[in-house]
Amino acid sequence: MTDQSTTTEPTPGGGAPARSGLSPRKRQQISRAVQYVVLAAVAVFLALTIEWGELGKNFARLDVAEKTLPELFTIALKNTIIYSVGGFVFAFLLGLLFALMRMSSVRPYRWIAIAYIEIFRGLPALLIFLLILFLPLALSGFQVPGGTYGEGILGLTIVGSAYMAETLRAGLQAVPKGQMEAARSLGMSYTRAMVSIVIPQAVRIVIPPTTNQFVSLLKDSSLVLFLGVSGDYVELTKFGNDMASTHANATPILVVGVTYLLVTIPLGYLASRLEKRQAKGR
Repeated sequence: MTDQSTTTEPTPGGGAPARSGLSPRKRQQISRAVQYVVLAAVAVFLALTIEWGELGKNFARLDVAEKTLPELFTIALKNTIIYSVGGFVFAFLLGLLFALMRMSSVRPYRWIAIAYIEIFRGLPALLIFLLILFLPLALSGFQVPGGTYGEGILGLTIVGSAYMAETLRAGLQAVPKGQMEAARSLGMSYTRAMVSIVIPQAVRIVIPPTTNQFVSLLKDSSLVLFLGVSGDYVELTKFGNDMASTHANATPILVVGVTYLLVTIPLGYLASRLEKRQAKGR
């Protein structure tokens, strides 16, 4: 029988046999070049098909944008910050309470905390605001303290506290147990050790994620419009929608969007910087 085994021809100079095909690096370069070509083609297609004149007329009229001032900042942005900061503060405090209850050795406390966290993390934020809107119908004569501001802050508190509770619980659990043991060995009570030693360290740990959660609450403040706010209580989204309807033009919507970005982008950058600094400190 004849030997049918294949052989590879040596390269000139007696080196290793030549391999056919492209190297991984070359294939990666070709793949990247193809992606750039596709992106450029899409950009050219959009540039040629979009009616830029009509787009500018409906979304970028300077005369309409000027009519949003100064109320855009003195009323809409101010109210958005009031709703967001108020909701964040109360969500933080309520979240801390439920985080401590979730970690408690008392079972009923744990059950209450788990039920609250799971229910309000599972419900859509819009549904929570609608429930607040119809709350006076369910409880005759009941009024949320603070009026319109109170209703908006209450909605954001409920939306944010369930998520904040889990974030703070993770921060509390990240504090070394030796900190509590050392505090107790010095004669501190459990409550004093938690307040003086553990909670401050946990808060420092969760500053980056809580900053991101504030950004989320800032965007969720747009849901306040479903409470039927008007006049001096409107936030950015409601204000932009009302102005767009008044002028039959979408420019106020774009202006409001840019205003949101002027606040959220720096906050997002701050959260990213804090996360990197925290990672370097580990």
